[in-house]
Amino acid sequence: MNITIQAVHFDADIKLKELIREKLSNLVRFYNEILNVDVFLKLENSGQVKDKIVELKANIPGKSIVVTSTGKSFESSLDEAHDIIIRQLKRHKEKMRA
Repeated sequence: MNITIQAVHFDADIKLKELIREKLSNLVRFYNEILNVDVFLKLENSGQVKDKIVELKANIPGKSIVVTSTGKSFESSLDEAHDIIIRQLKRHKEKMRA
């Protein structure tokens, strides 16, 4: 599984990239046919506290699962998006079995 990280209009820290790779590498346990995961890190300039956006796009055979999360930090947004994509991968796996 390939993990591609894109920071839109800024440079992401190496520690953040390592955290993302570490966190997303375990997605294979929940659905082993993931082809790749694209991660988009965005900053929203709306003046709000929650202005860090993490978007995950998991490409699986025949479908793409897209999850977006907004939070105070990229770490909290990543945690929330990670939990959501795990739920969706499990749901998709159950549909495939049925």
